[in-house]
Amino acid sequence: MSDYTVNGDTQHVKRVHKAEFFVYFALIFSLALPLHVLGWSFQTIRHAKLPRLSPLARAWKDARAVTPMIFRG
Repeated sequence: MSDYTVNGDTQHVKRVHKAEFFVYFALIFSLALPLHVLGWSFQTIRHAKLPRLSPLARAWKDARAVTPMIFRG
């Protein structure tokens, strides 16, 4: 059986306010969107077909991946 009292609160994660999280999310999303629009249009022209993900979906995916990384640590 494992003894969970040895390290105390070292594994406790401090929660961040949702408003702060959404501010960072919106900022990252708004910065990623123009870049993904340019990349999406370049790919569309280069390959003569639409990419699987839209620029909006790509920017949303990046913002969802990057924002939690800011609050870790």
